[in-house]
Amino acid sequence: MSDTTRRALRLLTLLQARPVWTGQNLADELGVTTRSLRRDIERLRDLGYPVLSEKGHGGGYQLGAGQRLPPLLLEADEAVAVGVGLRLAAASGITGLDEVAVRSLAHLEQLVHQSIKDQIATVGAAVDVVLTGVPPVQLETLLVLAQGVRGQVQLRLDYVARDGAATRRRVEPYRVLSMGRNWYLFAWDLDRDDWRTFRLDRIESARVTTFRYTARPTPDIQEHLRQAVSQGARTTRVRVRFLASREEVVAVIPADVGTLEAEGPGSCVLTTFTEEFDWVAFRLVSLPMPVQVLEPPELVAAMSAMSERLTRTVERSR
Repeated sequence: MSDTTRRALRLLTLLQARPVWTGQNLADELGVTTRSLRRDIERLRDLGYPVLSEKGHGGGYQLGAGQRLPPLLLEADEAVAVGVGLRLAAASGITGLDEVAVRSLAHLEQLVHQSIKDQIATVGAAVDVVLTGVPPVQLETLLVLAQGVRGQVQLRLDYVARDGAATRRRVEPYRVLSMGRNWYLFAWDLDRDDWRTFRLDRIESARVTTFRYTARPTPDIQEHLRQAVSQGARTTRVRVRFLASREEVVAVIPADVGTLEAEGPGSCVLTTFTEEFDWVAFRLVSLPMPVQVLEPPELVAAMSAMSERLTRTVERSR
């Protein structure tokens, strides 16, 4: 590799490592004059790298975004991380992302050393994504929502409500999250003047507007989503105490079931909502830790009835 090529690669690495460099700092890092630096910058531009420059105080060089994506310089561990991420993305259940991820992985493996391809394959063979009954999410929808979040721009949604009614929503998007089996948008609903969560598989179309918004103070977004998902249209509150640490319970209860609060080192309380007490009773008795029902009485009755049925079953089986 010639000194010029080596210096160009070093220059590209430096530009990727920091948002803005002054010309003198870059020249010092490379051990060249500012005149040589300008020639190296022009070489990168000829290769398709959009190196931007601005004169004056606070100016300098920075690597911009262009229409043509040039090759990326990645360390070995970074390339492995990208490769594994693409393998997982291919199995994410996001419609459109799977095919794009496979193509991207194929391009990546053409560029990296065989040892890196072997590492990607090794990790990929050991890690898998199992999707059962996961509603499909359109990649185009996900990208539009992400643009709204990043640019703080209002969105217009064609949304199917829980009862099946078609609605038009004007929202300020704040976060896209995956919880349990679904993807959600956390946003401020302009028409309802309140925070709302929207399931992405119910969004029939999403459009970015030209209206920007100023970010509002948000609640705990993950906790808000847990409460919204666990309650839904259900109205009866359930509170259950587990005689185990919060860490032990988190390991066996999905995050979208409800809110779990620690009471101390050896107990925690789950709050959720339901109208199906038999199902909740079944789930509770199947857990590997002692449980105490705090409310409602209907759940206690359901568990008592289940206990009697189990006792009769055992007696008949003897």
